Amino acid sequence: MSSSQSQPSSEPYYAKANPMAVRMNSLVGWLARHGISFAGSAELSVRGRKSGRMQRVPVNPHTYDGTQYLVSARGNSQWVRNMRVAGGGELRVGRKAREFTVAELPDAEKLPVLRTYLEKWGWEVKQYFPGVTAGSSDAELLAAGADHPVFRISVTK
Repeated sequence: MSSSQSQPSSEPYYAKANPMAVRMNSLVGWLARHGISFAGSAELSVRGRKSGRMQRVPVNPHTYDGTQYLVSARGNSQWVRNMRVAGGGELRVGRKAREFTVAELPDAEKLPVLRTYLEKWGWEVKQYFPGVTAGSSDAELLAAGADHPVFRISVTK
């Protein structure tokens, strides 16, 4: 069952971070900015759609079939909304920064990316995919995929 099915609201799914998650994200982002990555995490910088200022958040870039993707475990988060307007951003681990553009995947193309993402990151993001794991059926993953934007990354420099 997708997360939005469990919510009576017609708003897009978004699991807002609690205060502890905000502190952990700040720590993971700080570590990535200083060259320490946990299991491939990086700091994403994307221009704010309203403020115009660069917004930073830790992410788990995921590689599937030789291509890198950003999956939003929390759904239609602020970085997702900013990314849709900005069309790209920067990933950083220490001094290594990569600028990129993105293309958002339609729901029908998310299945293999989500399955392999959950194989790698399921231990960390399972609370945002209720009832869904890497071993779930295609139909279950596709239903959950509607709540989780996926962006294909194209590195520009």
